Amino acid sequence: MNLIGNILWIILGGFAIALEYLIAGILMCITIIGIPFGIQSFKLAGASLWPFGNEIQNTPNTGSGVSTILNVLWILLGGIWITLTHLVLGIGLCITIVGIPFGLQHFKLMKLSFTPFGYEFGGVRPADGLTQ
Repeated sequence: MNLIGNILWIILGGFAIALEYLIAGILMCITIIGIPFGIQSFKLAGASLWPFGNEIQNTPNTGSGVSTILNVLWILLGGIWITLTHLVLGIGLCITIVGIPFGLQHFKLMKLSFTPFGYEFGGVRPADGLTQ
């Protein structure tokens, strides 16, 4: 089911979102100061390309001083607008029954786009040692 959701996501706008994050990441990496922000944009590009079946996970440095400072800078320099875009798209998609799964993915991406430093986006870890 995740494969079908991801294919529909890519066709219905996920590719455009990923491309925007990719272009923004390349532009941010032009300067040395922007490299950490560019890397986060690349992370968001990957997350927005294949969101179904993946979850947001804390990294060991979540809440550290450096990640907190970088998250504050991210929010002030444009992260708030990215987050609001995901919020508006998520609400708009949740108006229809068919769009609810896609709207929920925007809400998941909204959390990652608000504070990307200290979080990873990856496959769901199996619970209790069971394999998938």
